[in-house]
This record gives sequence, C-alpha cells and structure tokens, in this order.
Amino acid sequence: MNGSSYDIYVLRIGHRPFRDKRVTTHVALVARAFGAKGIFIDFKDNAVASSIRRVCKLWGGEFKVEFVEDPYAFAKNWKLNKGEIIHLTMYGLNLPSVIEVLKSSPKDKLVIIGSEKVPSKYYKISDWNIAIGNQPHSEVAALAILLYELKDKWIYTGIFKDAMMKIIPCRKGKKIVRLN
Repeated sequence: MNGSSYDIYVLRIGHRPFRDKRVTTHVALVARAFGAKGIFIDFKDNAVASSIRRVCKLWGGEFKVEFVEDPYAFAKNWKLNKGEIIHLTMYGLNLPSVIEVLKSSPKDKLVIIGSEKVPSKYYKISDWNIAIGNQPHSEVAALAILLYELKDKWIYTGIFKDAMMKIIPCRKGKKIVRLN
C-alpha cells in the first residue's frame, strides 16, 4: 500500500441497526477505500456485512468485517497484544499536531469511532484521543481524513486485487470497465 509497516482497523461502537445501518456501511466503505484492513462492529448486523462483502467482490480487495460482543474487552486485548488505539473524538488533540508521531509508530492501529456518546472508558484506554476538528462533525468524515493522512493519500493510487470492475477517471461522464 504505502510502505507503512502497520495495518489499520476500525472498531465501530454504539451501532444501532435501525438508525445507523447506512452510516455504519459508509464508515466501512470509507475504511476500505482509504486503505484500512477491516472493521469490527459491536452489534451483529448481517445487512451491513453483506453490503460490504458485495462491494469487495465487485471492486476487489480483502476487507475484514467482523462482529464483537464486548468491544471494550476487544480494545483492551488489542492494546495488550496487537498495537495502539486511536479514538476519534472532537475533544482530542488536533490531528496536525500528532500526525507525524502516529505515522512513525510501527504498531498496528485500531481506530475507535462511536455512533452515539462514547463511554469515558474508551477515552482512557486509548493511546490517542484525536480530533479532526473541535466542532461536532460526522464520524465518516473524521475517519476519511485520518486515513487519508495515515496512508499518505493512498486513495489516489490504491489498487485492489481481484477487482471485477474498475473506474476510468473522466473529465465528463462516467466510464466503468469490467475486468473479469
């Protein structure tokens, strides 16, 4: 991907299936498109998983979609055994002041984003509480900006293996080619 020695995953907490289905799907789509390896969701929602798996089948790439029953225990285990935790919150340090430190760390990263008020224990367990801005905003936008910076703008050059479809950039109109 971008030469970084770490992988990035997303932990979505507070998913409410009847209210957040589209937003959680968009979180997963952004995570995949911007170079994350997968998403862990705290509530089993097969519709979200099915939608993302369908995108991967058509557009290529491997992207993990898993459900976790206890997201806090999952985060604690991640921190002990796999890497560091970045919690995206408007109350955190502003990204420009810490991006180079984040990028230079070789540890795999778990990015926590909530859909509703995030319990304080996630602020405490996180290695980094990071803000894209100190105003209310979308978690989808915040994730996109963080991944854009962490993956050195990979979205512009990233290629997914095994794609069945590919977009040919056009000044006007749209062009999609079938590959397989």
